[in-house]
Amino acid sequence: MQYNFYKNPLFRVYAEIEEDRVKMKTSGVASPFMKKTLAGNLGIFDGKKYSKAEETELIFSTWMPPIPSPAFDRLVKSQLSAMFGKMIPDQVTISITEDCPNNCIHCALPDSKHRAKLSPPTVKDVIDQVLDMGTTFVIFDGGEPLTYQGLETLIRYVDRKKAIAGMFTSGVGLTEEKARALKKAGLYSLTVSFDSAFEEKHDRIRGREGVFKSAVAAVKNGLSAGLLMNIYIVLSKENVDELDEIYALASELGVHELSFYEIVPTGRWLEHSSEILTSADLAKFDAFVARAEAKKGPRVFPIPQVMRTTGCMAGRKWLHVTPQGDVLPCACIPRSYGNIHSDKIKDVWKKIRAETVYNADSCLMRNPEFREKYLGLSD
Repeated sequence: MQYNFYKNPLFRVYAEIEEDRVKMKTSGVASPFMKKTLAGNLGIFDGKKYSKAEETELIFSTWMPPIPSPAFDRLVKSQLSAMFGKMIPDQVTISITEDCPNNCIHCALPDSKHRAKLSPPTVKDVIDQVLDMGTTFVIFDGGEPLTYQGLETLIRYVDRKKAIAGMFTSGVGLTEEKARALKKAGLYSLTVSFDSAFEEKHDRIRGREGVFKSAVAAVKNGLSAGLLMNIYIVLSKENVDELDEIYALASELGVHELSFYEIVPTGRWLEHSSEILTSADLAKFDAFVARAEAKKGPRVFPIPQVMRTTGCMAGRKWLHVTPQGDVLPCACIPRSYGNIHSDKIKDVWKKIRAETVYNADSCLMRNPEFREKYLGLSD
């Protein structure tokens, strides 16, 4: 089976599956030149695991539209535009509510104590605006989005010809019935957060007993409903020595992908900049990724490694909207450049893009100079 990534009269990029790996191929008279030009882009896929392969489409990652699809065509277009310096927010996270039954020690959402949430018409307007800008992945976040009444209506509103809809959850409240309703509404991928492979530690970090059991049940219910399932790990000193156990858990549950994000000093973790991962910790992670790539099991999406190639995505490929309506360069940078209740998102995006700092080679929130200059924080 061949899956078209891109095709025009002079050049074609497509993939074939060989021994459970993606093999990238090109054809056409312009192939020699374009293959060299796009070597970095093709390298993201070539020889790598994929999340799921079906007869008509390849799901390379739960973070990416299916290949081929109109939404993926839009993503390709945005990547080509980015090569010429025109950036759009490919991924937009919308924190639709502050409500959450948990009390995570590393939560990125500030404690406003106002239980803020965005109204359905407001969220729909945000979706319209970002899709017009070219966004291809809309993620519903919180708080805990499963507490939001009318969640399915918002998911259904995302035009699947333009973008995929995803959601982050702790898993609390994801019953079998709810999982089926989300699937029916058009949810593309569901990401369940884990902090540890061990129940007691996970519950301690989440600030409440029973969250681990809820997360495991959510994964099982999501899979049963036919959703693409991703487990999300905030990589920290708490779990960097249990990576193989985490992978074993993900394999046992049968998820499609296992994603890792390096802990960031933000939100409740803002004063913990001294506790970010060391180079030795990251070396452990790199060794784990190599081991996992050679195993049978879910695809690993190692965001810390990916960012070494792509640079920081904040304000460059990522945009975040808070429950108060503030527009941030990403969910981890508590600096508002506008508010959806008074500003057009495209105008806020222009303001962000005018700040040259949002072309960084590495995570800005781990940079002491950025935190001091832009947030007034000193270590």
